Amino acid sequence: MGLVVERFEIMANCYVLRVDDEAAEAVVVDPGGAAADVAGELARRGVRCAAILVTHADVDHVGGVADLAELTGAPVYAPDPALMPHIRAQGGGFFPPPRPYEIATTVADGTAFDAAGIAFETIGVPGHSPDHVAFLADGTLFAGDLLMEGTVGRVDFPGGDWEALLGSVAALFDRLPPETLVYPGHGGPTTLGAERDSNPFLAELRATT
Repeated sequence: MGLVVERFEIMANCYVLRVDDEAAEAVVVDPGGAAADVAGELARRGVRCAAILVTHADVDHVGGVADLAELTGAPVYAPDPALMPHIRAQGGGFFPPPRPYEIATTVADGTAFDAAGIAFETIGVPGHSPDHVAFLADGTLFAGDLLMEGTVGRVDFPGGDWEALLGSVAALFDRLPPETLVYPGHGGPTTLGAERDSNPFLAELRATT
């Protein structure tokens, strides 16, 4: 049986991962808000939050980090030790600013760790933001705002870099099999192969292969 993934749409996609349906521990990826709801749902099921993973520090992905960490006592794994050094200019101020939270575990490209019985590998994927990472577990990639179904992450925020984003996607195509399942920061799941073959924003990559 593969990884069990549940999606909660809170500001952006928030994922709860377990090794199977009976697992007593879970990992939460990118809690963008509603931390009390996520913590309450886990408690209702008798599931302990063993870790919180952050792909990047945009406000819609980290709005619930501080509250969820305090409610559950779970450690936070993120690419920025200060987590929120600045609030990127999203939505014209529509999103409320998140509470800052100092983390103890900084991840970067190549960082491997286990949480809730799941083995994770961290892959650096700059482009949408310079500190962006993706998390690979059991043939499944939690890609944040790098790559989504039929589109890619914006690069018009501070720190965005189109060439870096294309390079990150190209590196994933070279490194991982096309059947790799992608859970993005927005929208539904897809695969690397589907995006490689038909994503209109990646025509430039297809032209060079």
